Amino acid sequence: MSLNFPGMNPYLENPVLWPEVHAWLIVQLARTLNPVLQPKYRAAVEQRVYTDALLVGIPDVSVVQAQSPQRLAPTTMATLSQPIKVTLPMPEEVRETFLEIQQIGTGQVVTVVEVLSPKNKRPGEGRNQYNAKRLRVLESRSHLIEIDLLRAGEPLPMSGNVPSDYRLLVSRACDRPEAELYPFNLRDPMPQLPLPLQPSDEEPLIDLHQLLQDIYAAAALESVIDYSQQPTPALTEADFAWVQTLV
Repeated sequence: MSLNFPGMNPYLENPVLWPEVHAWLIVQLARTLNPVLQPKYRAAVEQRVYTDALLVGIPDVSVVQAQSPQRLAPTTMATLSQPIKVTLPMPEEVRETFLEIQQIGTGQVVTVVEVLSPKNKRPGEGRNQYNAKRLRVLESRSHLIEIDLLRAGEPLPMSGNVPSDYRLLVSRACDRPEAELYPFNLRDPMPQLPLPLQPSDEEPLIDLHQLLQDIYAAAALESVIDYSQQPTPALTEADFAWVQTLV
């Protein structure tokens, strides 16, 4: 089955699949950009590591779901003969990859390319770490590209934002605090992104839609997606009916 979505395939957002899609996308971006960037620049895959709390044995997405406190039926300690089993959050080492466009010879970071993960879009250490990194880049002379292909979670801070399913952000160092936002929804084509470099350089275009099509085929993702079921997170009934006309 070919990937017929004009923009984002919502089934790739599944928290079980997304870490793999994220890893593929960072590597494919580097593979695609390096032949265009050389001999002046190279796209280097970098990573940050931090510790987060995860409920062991429970899917990561469930950590953010609010749970109502359970009330015990009236009883006495004498009749409570068996303990209640509970699950405790355990520390989890998290590794998130991103891309740096580095000038060959000097190592200067010209542009940072980030693909957001679910942890970056909900309260917790993942969002705290990413926000701190984001502010460091925005205070520097490096450009920032921020790719948000996840409907779930809280968008990263910016003023002038419009409600949309997905967001692509290009922050040029010379234009801050203003930046270029490319919002789009499920049924919209995915915009191509310019990659800002130094002022005298031509800006390559990043075709994210084509990259995702290539990843879909290379990773054999068709074999693990059931298009007859709602994706995770679920779509509105109208959008799900539209999806069924494509697959």
